Amino acid sequence: MPSLRRYIDSLLDGRAVRVPEADLSLRQRLDLIAQHGDFSLAYSTATQDGTSYFGDARGYIAFQTKMGRHFALADPMAEPDAHADYIRRLIEAAGRPWFVQVGERTARILSSLGYQVGKLGIDTRLVLPAHDFSGKRNETVRYSERWLGRNGYELIEDDGTAVPVSEVEQLSVEWREGRIVRRREMAFLNRAFSAVPGEGMRRFILLGPDRRLVALLDFDPLYSGGKAIGYTTAFKRKRADASPHSEVGLTKFAVDRFRAEGRAVVTLGLSPLAAIEPSGFAESAFWREAFRRAYDSRLINRHRFNLQGQAAFKRRFHGQEEPVYIAFPKAGPMDMLALLRLLKAI
Repeated sequence: MPSLRRYIDSLLDGRAVRVPEADLSLRQRLDLIAQHGDFSLAYSTATQDGTSYFGDARGYIAFQTKMGRHFALADPMAEPDAHADYIRRLIEAAGRPWFVQVGERTARILSSLGYQVGKLGIDTRLVLPAHDFSGKRNETVRYSERWLGRNGYELIEDDGTAVPVSEVEQLSVEWREGRIVRRREMAFLNRAFSAVPGEGMRRFILLGPDRRLVALLDFDPLYSGGKAIGYTTAFKRKRADASPHSEVGLTKFAVDRFRAEGRAVVTLGLSPLAAIEPSGFAESAFWREAFRRAYDSRLINRHRFNLQGQAAFKRRFHGQEEPVYIAFPKAGPMDMLALLRLLKAI
């Protein structure tokens, strides 16, 4: 069956509108995000395998193709005043592609171009230094860090020398085995995990009383004007028997480190399909209701992806919830199927 699906995909992709691709090296893409990459998926657009790029040396829009359909990933990577031009040019070249996990600026541009724009979920933003885990509402977060310290755990930033790569790889394998769906990990909105962090990334780890690796958190950088203004959570891995305090305490530890360095923001990333409500733009009421029902579905949360659990975890940190959007000129069942397959959700 997988080989048949790949064969059908290749036939459909062969019929897709040919989009001119920008010949941008990884170095050029990283240089562009260093100037303009201030949103959660910025680093991933530049580094995810299988991604194509529309644009030029001054900027790009990342996209991938599935079942003959083009899907743009996140916002344009360019000067803000140039966003509308890059979007219009891609629409003209690609035959009205979909745009997935975009911010409000891009949503407004697309709405003005006749796209339907709906909410895809929320991103959680911790604005520093104002967000400091003080007060009663953050008591449980502070308790998690204290519990880890009292029970012999150590939280540290790993510069690549704290634990061997083989131990990180083994932790990732064990973590995958504990997932609801073991045979694949989400794609497109997530990139593949690497045991060695990429340029500019930060890794924080939790060591148990026996000095074994218990959990890790990897962060992608957020940039503006050539400087790292903050970080966004990119990957997490933990042992199956890890305490529930592990991820909470490790997140607090990392955010506190970023605050002490004078960073401006930490984002916790997308909570898919959370807080689905009218977007304020022209949109599809059918797909809005479908997203809302998917989030509420016990079947999906138990057997496909724990949407509610992911949102609940991020809400523990009481950050600002910012809507992210999905935009399309129209959305038939085959279009949505192509997106779900691109995401490896099915």
